[in-house]
Amino acid sequence: MSTATASPLTPTPSPQLSPQARALITELQSKGLRLQDPGAGLPSRRGGAGPSDHKAVTIDGHTVMIPVHTEPAFNSPFVAEAPGADGRSTLKHASIPIAQIEFPRTPRFYALHTADGVPYSHIATLHGRDVLATTVLQTCIRYESRKKTCQFCAIGQSLAAGRTIAHKTPAQLAEVAKAAVELDGVKHMVLTTGTPATPDRGAAILVDSVRAIRAAVSIPIQVQCEPPDDDAWFERLREAGADTIGMHLEAVSPEVRERIMPGKASVPLSRYFSAFEAAVKVFGRGQVSTYILAGLGDSREAILDIGQRLLDIGVYPFVVPFVPISGTPLEGHPAPDPAFMRSVLQPLGEMVAAAHMRSTDIKAGCGKCGACSSLSVYESGEGHEGSASALSAVLTSAAALTA
Repeated sequence: MSTATASPLTPTPSPQLSPQARALITELQSKGLRLQDPGAGLPSRRGGAGPSDHKAVTIDGHTVMIPVHTEPAFNSPFVAEAPGADGRSTLKHASIPIAQIEFPRTPRFYALHTADGVPYSHIATLHGRDVLATTVLQTCIRYESRKKTCQFCAIGQSLAAGRTIAHKTPAQLAEVAKAAVELDGVKHMVLTTGTPATPDRGAAILVDSVRAIRAAVSIPIQVQCEPPDDDAWFERLREAGADTIGMHLEAVSPEVRERIMPGKASVPLSRYFSAFEAAVKVFGRGQVSTYILAGLGDSREAILDIGQRLLDIGVYPFVVPFVPISGTPLEGHPAPDPAFMRSVLQPLGEMVAAAHMRSTDIKAGCGKCGACSSLSVYESGEGHEGSASALSAVLTSAAALTA
């Protein structure tokens, strides 16, 4: 396969964002975006990686994931016109044009099929600007039980809809990763997995997958799974070629964990933290991360307290606004208010910077991508202006221009 120099991906993020753009991103990630014609000119697969209800949107050169198929998004004041052939569109607020945005065009590798006839888009998908993401095992012991399932999870929806396959083989993953790098300039890859009924909690599947990908193409890789039973798996993952690892808390308060994800809560916080410490020894400070969903019921103080605890041991706390996914028990759950997100992300960003663990230093994965959260803006010290007043200013200016 020949290497292409051009790419349909969105531009590299600008080093700094205007106060208006920062304010707009925070608002959009909480309130979502309505598309006037959701199918026109956009990738055929709904959302981002996996059964996500997001679309990648570039604002002022910065690519973020914005909810578009969620219940809050249906009532959002933000509307985007169907993009043109170049992916560009006009963003409106209450019918007032306020910004030019861009949607990524369909990646070239989506047009291909594996050697055994599976569409590449069923194996892995483009996420954000330049990340290849896949769920290696699209089944989970938690999801199969109503008493154990994570209330926000939709891992089985893509499988039931025929948009993916249950188990991506190492050979399939390697083939698609090579194509995505060569055709679309993908820069790093995320391998997550449902939790199997084995003590390693998916680590063994990830070892085989990473090893095959690394044999086919040079690309930084993050692996994601629940803490395995044996810390030796961290060495095995690193030796296979994984650069970073994510073990996701999602919720941080015991009572919220029990209510929102009763099965996953059976793995106690104490095990997560012992696993974090062991993983940091293998992958290094800042190369171990966890995903925290703000808006599930954890207080601002609880998130910041655990964020500091994570930073103290070298773990990057990637806090994102919760996005309710259609078809899940929490599909009607409200998204967090933008003011709440600012109250968490601004001090957390300062904490991350003080710990010298910025997202730009992460080798691969969610924290490096940063598209699902504006945390990276705050950790760089760019988010201190009044976001609400900045957004008000841009809306007022737009109204005056169209009057």
